[in-house]
Amino acid sequence: MNIETIREYCLSLPMTTEDMAFGEDYLLFRVADKIFACIGLTRPDYFVVKCNPDYALELRELHAEIEPAWHWNKKYWNQISLTGNLSDSMIQSLIIHSYNEVVKKLPKRMRSEFPELE
Repeated sequence: MNIETIREYCLSLPMTTEDMAFGEDYLLFRVADKIFACIGLTRPDYFVVKCNPDYALELRELHAEIEPAWHWNKKYWNQISLTGNLSDSMIQSLIIHSYNEVVKKLPKRMRSEFPELE
């Protein structure tokens, strides 16, 4: 997978938007204004996703390509290397997990107003 296919996949998720709020070097993906993924355009071989803290630790132990994210809260954010052996389906599952982590913390009223989030 490369950053363009990651971008396309993120944008295919319901209510996803993209912006460059951190400057021209970072492409952010959001659901309901909350970030669930970030691609650093100066280092396109890495991207960052949110993760359940326990699952984050498990992933880091199992996969050399997954590390705590630089400049992000390391408890919740993983940095994923695209130069390793992770399959496209694994990368997609990490993106979906991140998206779902953000959606489940949205107010219940918002989730009920937008059933496509469920």
